[in-house]
Amino acid sequence: MILHSQNKTIEIGKRTLIMGILNVTTDSFSDGGDYTDIDTAVARAKEMIEQGADIIDIGGMSTRPGHEEISIELEMERVIPVIKRISSELDTIISIDTYRYEVAEEAMKNGAHIINDVWGLQRDNGEMAAVAAKYDAVVVAMHNQNGTHYEKDIMISMREFFEKTFNIAEENGLSKNKIIIDPGIGFGKDIDLNLEVLHRMNEIRDIAPILLGTSRKRFIGTLLNGLPPKERAEGTVATTVAGIERGADIVRVHDVLQNKRAALVADAIIRR
Repeated sequence: MILHSQNKTIEIGKRTLIMGILNVTTDSFSDGGDYTDIDTAVARAKEMIEQGADIIDIGGMSTRPGHEEISIELEMERVIPVIKRISSELDTIISIDTYRYEVAEEAMKNGAHIINDVWGLQRDNGEMAAVAAKYDAVVVAMHNQNGTHYEKDIMISMREFFEKTFNIAEENGLSKNKIIIDPGIGFGKDIDLNLEVLHRMNEIRDIAPILLGTSRKRFIGTLLNGLPPKERAEGTVATTVAGIERGADIVRVHDVLQNKRAALVADAIIRR
């Protein structure tokens, strides 16, 4: 599958794509405060590209459970200068990690290609979908909910959620074929649900291409006897390989080099 967005082409399915995480925030759970300076952020993006990142995902507000919202203006102040610099200096695909359509539109104006929305186009009244349609952007739509209780089987609930996402997209002129789905590991799910979704992820691979985002998340730390976020690379690699086997086309990670190497080997075995 070939996806087009602005001046970039994204080929899905031939190999696993690596999305490198660039948080220009002070409070992200793993790397908050590491890349708040523009020069440092651009240098980190360059390093990830050299290590094998196909996409750089830039976020200006933490979306971890219990996060504190910041103003739209502050979010823009953090991400737009970085997007401009990376767009002008580095040859890469840029993703904006936001659920605010105002930030997404400004990002698209300044060089972004993908909108990564942790609320799957369902946080507003269709404005995010309309922005994506306006710029013919690729969208990563993540499954999410408040709380971890589900009345139905988790995979049925997920299918219903994405059906709503596709309906919102259609109503606002965005093709379903521009949407990549993310099962939302760590969002609206406890550790058991995270593991169940990972185990059964192949059940949703018919819906759309899948992006998997597990990098350094809490459930990995729990499984590894409480290891802190920056020591969870090996655990993340395990989820990357399991995810590729179950249909993931893109993995969103902090530790690009380790996951790129794992994906190369997994692809050689699985994508034959």
